Amino acid sequence: MILLNYGLEAYFQPISTYVDNPPQRPLRNLNTFLTLPWRNFGLPCSTMASVCFYFQIHQPFRLRRYSVFDTDPFYFGNDANQEICEKVANKCYRPALRKLLDMVSRHEGRFRISFSITGTALEQFQLWTPDVIELLQQLGESGACEFLGETSHHSLAFLFSRQEFSEQLIMHDEQINRYFNQQPTIFRNTELTYSNEVAAHIGALGRYKAILCEGVDNLLSYRSPNYIYVPPGTHGDPAHARIKLLLKNYRLSDDIAFRFSDRNWPEWPLPAERFAKWVNQINGDGYLCNLFMDFETLGEHQWEDTGIFDFLDVLPEKIYDVNPGHNDFLTPSQCVDCYEPVGEYNVPHMTSWADTERDLSAWMGNAMQENAAHELYKLEAPVKAAHAAGDEYLLEDWRKLTTSDHLYYMCTKYWADGDVHTYFSPYDSPYDAYINFMNVLDNIRSRTEG
Repeated sequence: MILLNYGLEAYFQPISTYVDNPPQRPLRNLNTFLTLPWRNFGLPCSTMASVCFYFQIHQPFRLRRYSVFDTDPFYFGNDANQEICEKVANKCYRPALRKLLDMVSRHEGRFRISFSITGTALEQFQLWTPDVIELLQQLGESGACEFLGETSHHSLAFLFSRQEFSEQLIMHDEQINRYFNQQPTIFRNTELTYSNEVAAHIGALGRYKAILCEGVDNLLSYRSPNYIYVPPGTHGDPAHARIKLLLKNYRLSDDIAFRFSDRNWPEWPLPAERFAKWVNQINGDGYLCNLFMDFETLGEHQWEDTGIFDFLDVLPEKIYDVNPGHNDFLTPSQCVDCYEPVGEYNVPHMTSWADTERDLSAWMGNAMQENAAHELYKLEAPVKAAHAAGDEYLLEDWRKLTTSDHLYYMCTKYWADGDVHTYFSPYDSPYDAYINFMNVLDNIRSRTEG
């Protein structure tokens, strides 16, 4: 006998039925399927939608105002960094993590989530809000939370140095293992930056089985982001690709992350019941609803008085109840284990989840950003040589400068995206951000020479 992922009439079929009439949609992996505590002990059918919640947690080490006359090696404004970390912990991290722990408990582990947490955020939590790490550890111990791999310093190192990129992946995997006793098997690059080259490099490392990326309309063409895909080069056999791809459903993700409190949005206010119906409409046009967003969406970007926590609190039961027995929540690795890919997703140029363009223009869109990045990575070899020669702190100082936020602050885009860039920047203008960064970089250079 074999279990098929079809309607009720096909739950149990002889193997010969499967061989003679291969399924028209991917089977769930039987071994993984049998280990999942399915709602009402029912088997999933062909109209199931699995919700995959992924949250990004990141805090950069912002620079203090560093003039051309400064010569000390103390670059980071840690008074401001501590203040911001504690503020966001109070508005987002603590209440949201406690809410998630309660939801996991109430739903007996059937509600599942995933996080990627940068090394710079973990360092700040350890310094100033260690209870946030403890809450994350409790989620990890619940068995309903997966921690993903990424660059340790939230960098764009892949664009400039594959060696540094790989070193940061190793560092981050070690941090996740040390804090949460998990070995990441799913990768997300900084700001969901992705291309075929990223897939090839990650596949060659042999450390991960899937990558999270943006579902870009013009690359998908007529296809849906609600399936698993693979990079090009599978020669018609996507099931055996080294790397699988989970694509963000940006419309439904952004309904929560950006539009939830927008009173000019026709769907405002958004009740969980309506959102659950939208998720359920995926049935028949895919089997995944990948909701990827910044964790700060909960309480910081969408304040508590918008109702975001109440929305989140009842969302699982509304998704279960809108189509009883047919919808569930999975972590990214469970998605990969449960569902087969349906085809190739060809991304010849770098994409991201930022701004309306979904490209690199938020970080590499003007001459200042390009020059700053070029000068930064030009110092990689001298910095590592000086570090090997005995400068204990230089390499970590330089790596904190690789954090992509520093380039983001130099962005000169306005119109649709300008308000977002202004909101996140501690500077009066992109030009101030560039000057300040280059002053620090000049001091880094002098330390390699001296």
